Amino acid sequence: MIRRRPSATERAARIAAKAAALFCAVAVALLARPATAAELAILRNGFSIRHEHRLVMGTTTRLYLATDDASFTDVPTAEITGYEKDLSLPAPADSQASTTSPSAKFGPAPALNQVVNSASAAYHLDPDLVNSVIHAESGFNSRAVSPKGARGLMQLMPGTASQLGVNDAFDPEANVVGGSRYLRELLEHYNFDLVKALAAYNAGPERVEQYQGVPPFRETRTYVARIVHEYNTKKIAQEKEAKQKQLSSKATSHAHRALKPAAATLAAESPR
Repeated sequence: MIRRRPSATERAARIAAKAAALFCAVAVALLARPATAAELAILRNGFSIRHEHRLVMGTTTRLYLATDDASFTDVPTAEITGYEKDLSLPAPADSQASTTSPSAKFGPAPALNQVVNSASAAYHLDPDLVNSVIHAESGFNSRAVSPKGARGLMQLMPGTASQLGVNDAFDPEANVVGGSRYLRELLEHYNFDLVKALAAYNAGPERVEQYQGVPPFRETRTYVARIVHEYNTKKIAQEKEAKQKQLSSKATSHAHRALKPAAATLAAESPR
């Protein structure tokens, strides 16, 4: 039995159909993620954290700060009193005249990620690192006080706060700015050795000097390991997201290149 060889027009049509199917598959993959409006997670102290979406994991809630899932912060679920839609447009910090949180007790306050991003930019730090330190220090409780007297989100000791020019350690913005400055100073002092800088933040520089590294204190070693693990987890998530975007971009590009020759062939084969 002799099979009829497909004509050039039929071959072109098949190529176009396959390319269109590939393009649709890529589009479906890109659109599979649910589109959600940004929200504010309201904490017990009235402070808020703006996020794109969240994942509740028992006693911890992961707030994703961007749509790509690469940047996130973990907050104790018990510290979150509720959620609100963020209907406001981004505005400069000095021009905010209102707050979307009715539970705020001390007047308008920018969302925590805005405070962290601003302080991180001022002292050339990674916002993910600052968020990890805040998580380990206070669990995002701006009114937290340690048994030793450290206060606020980044748990500044009164003496340290005074040296950093922080008059009110319970003021979230002032606390994060002061803590970020202190963390930057420690990083510079230890030639950007993050482990030593974190150990000094927890136990004090004199202890790091005494033991020529991380002090043999369970609290300090657990503290350093916790922050490094959380920070590395965020970086790995960002790398995976970047690779996925790159693969999606390549697939879309190949689909477009496959469609163009097919269209050109069809035009050439079409009768006049």
